[in-house]
Amino acid sequence: MTLPAEAQEAIRSFGISIEDYMLPVHGRVPQIQILDERGTLRPEDERGSAPGHDYPIPASSELLEAYRRLVIGRRVNDQNSALVRQGRMAVYPSSHGQEACQVAAALCLSEGDWMFPTYRDSVAVMTRGVDPVETMTLFRGDWHGGYDPHEHKVGIQSTPLTTQLLHAVGVAHAAKLRGEDTVVLAMCGDGATSEGDFHEALNFAAVFSLPVVFFVQNNQYAISVPLAHQTVAPSLAHKAIGYGMAGERVDGNDLVALLAVLDRAVRLARAGSGPLLVEAYTYRMQAHTNADDATRYRKDAEVEAWALKDPLKRMREYLRADGTLTDGAEAAFAADAEETARQLRDGLGSETDVDPLDLFRFVYTEPTPQLREQSAQLADELSREEH
Repeated sequence: MTLPAEAQEAIRSFGISIEDYMLPVHGRVPQIQILDERGTLRPEDERGSAPGHDYPIPASSELLEAYRRLVIGRRVNDQNSALVRQGRMAVYPSSHGQEACQVAAALCLSEGDWMFPTYRDSVAVMTRGVDPVETMTLFRGDWHGGYDPHEHKVGIQSTPLTTQLLHAVGVAHAAKLRGEDTVVLAMCGDGATSEGDFHEALNFAAVFSLPVVFFVQNNQYAISVPLAHQTVAPSLAHKAIGYGMAGERVDGNDLVALLAVLDRAVRLARAGSGPLLVEAYTYRMQAHTNADDATRYRKDAEVEAWALKDPLKRMREYLRADGTLTDGAEAAFAADAEETARQLRDGLGSETDVDPLDLFRFVYTEPTPQLREQSAQLADELSREEH
């Protein structure tokens, strides 16, 4: 398999051989892990890189900020789950247990880059800088997405599976045609890899050598369907080979490894390597949404085993052990998390003014005659009710 000459040049500029870059071609996709499940460095890391690869450990200041975001993310998930039970939100797909993926996805990007999230990536959207209440507006049942995607360069979260990958590839193609220094992070879950849009997005990105990082959060269940019933591929990272791109697999509960892997993936894409696929092996600790009963398709013992791999506990243990995380910092981070939770409670607990005419106002740029007629009829009825 031959990569474009410009892509090969970009890859070699990172000191990576083309053979190592294209590991899936040779059937080898090791899982990158820097912290073990107890939150301690794997032995080889003490020399400055993780075993089996050459990823450096991110700076302590970067890890501390990432942990702060992780604490906020966990509190956001717990608060939103409570708001659903209180009837303040219609639905919430929790990312409890996947927060490390969410935080790393947002922090690996530069200001001018774009992120296209799934419906489960609210923590990533907030970490990118979108207001918490605006992020959750969609999930309270409002007609709009809640935030301006252009302001923070974050696509609108939506329920249709995998459509965001096509949007991501389109933005990346436009950026390349314009000569812009833009990387696009396209997020999806394991279930999305079974969709036709997944194939179309990856194939198009590879053919045109676009600066896209496809980030697959493999939480092992597409609602109630386990991964084994979705694919027989050795890993989802192996799917990259069919499109002529590199595939990497990382422990999705290891925030240190996620930051290292995604940071290099974004830098490679920006340098002109073409698209890459990163699979994060993680787990959905809670139900698919509040409307789902996860006990019908998985065992408690499985969930309990994954609880021991909690990314929050793992990161805390690591930062505590090396002295980076102090009592004062821990207290400050908890306060930040509570402030975010308060914003969500206050914002989602307040009533919103609803204008029924919005039903017609934003359907088309130029309303059709039928919509004008229906809008006028409703306006007349509302006017008569006021009098």
